[in-house]
Amino acid sequence: MDLDLPAEALELQKLCRDFAEREIEPHAASWSEEERFPSEVFLKMGELDLTGLLVPAEYGGTAAGYLTYVAAMEAIGAADQSLAACWNAHSTIASLPLVAFGTEEQKREWLTPLAKGTHIGAFGLTEPTAGSDASGIRTTARRDGDDWVIDGTKMFITNAGTEISLGVTILAVTGTNADGGKRYGTFFVPTGTDGYTVGRPLRKLGWHAMDSRELIFDNCRVPAGNLIGEEGNGLRQFLDVLDGGRISVAALSLALAAEALELATAHAVQREQFGRPLSSFQAVQHKLADMATEVEAARALVYRAAWLADTGRPFGQAAAMAKLYASEVANRAAGASVQIHGGYGYVRESKISRFYADAKVLEIGEGTNEIQRNLIARNLVRSATA
Repeated sequence: MDLDLPAEALELQKLCRDFAEREIEPHAASWSEEERFPSEVFLKMGELDLTGLLVPAEYGGTAAGYLTYVAAMEAIGAADQSLAACWNAHSTIASLPLVAFGTEEQKREWLTPLAKGTHIGAFGLTEPTAGSDASGIRTTARRDGDDWVIDGTKMFITNAGTEISLGVTILAVTGTNADGGKRYGTFFVPTGTDGYTVGRPLRKLGWHAMDSRELIFDNCRVPAGNLIGEEGNGLRQFLDVLDGGRISVAALSLALAAEALELATAHAVQREQFGRPLSSFQAVQHKLADMATEVEAARALVYRAAWLADTGRPFGQAAAMAKLYASEVANRAAGASVQIHGGYGYVRESKISRFYADAKVLEIGEGTNEIQRNLIARNLVRSATA
């Protein structure tokens, strides 16, 4: 088994590390304190062809694949989780519906600027009364002549309110089937559309530099051509691209866990207590050993899911496992790292305190870990009874 990354993935990872050291690391703490999304840095990522790694070249992307994307995410996510999470949402759930189901015209008009990084993308699923229960959304879209009229509210939506937001792709109920079941559609709503209002920025526990908003649609009218894919199949389309998003969140989690370990190790070597470095105490050594082992196990799961995706094999189960395990490792590693840092880890000036606050949402976003366990178990039972 060859566990070496392809040369192109290693080259891009190095480029991302150099970029992060120069453009992200020195400023991430201030972005967090200011609760400001650094649009100017995202635009620079576009100039480096980092914003369309999963998009075909004919639409402005590089089609680098998931292995390369995960390698890049490790580098960006180790510098700042907020910016990396915005990049994740843009690269996966905001772009992949257009890649998979968009018309040629839609790809040229909306996917290309997203892939080139001149604008950032958003996806709106979650609502005040629906999150894990995606089928429970209440936002509606009704056909009116050559238009669709959208009414409803989305909540906790990333990237929709920045100065470079192109628009938001949303899921809406479009009617009912003969059996009474809901029909769903996926729609692109450009920024500035009449009837589409972006709420104030939400103040969060972590991911402070991420732009998160409530979105309100009140008699919001979009052309029929803004329907992405088939009317009635919107929920299935969303679920089809969600696996890629789970790989991305797993990679984001891996980046946090690995950085928490590196920060803890460096502090343990430098910090002295009772006349000797913390790293000489067995209790600290065991924490570092456990963190290192779990980080490597998470890395294996994440890269395996990415490899399956790149080779065209079924990867939904692997993506769920990677997201589940890596996000929980990230939380354990962040907690252990803060403990090793002691008081230095609890002050907001420390990087680990920021990562500690960022870690929790990794168990929530892109499907809670309870949902991941349901999916994994369901697949196991299905395989056993097939």
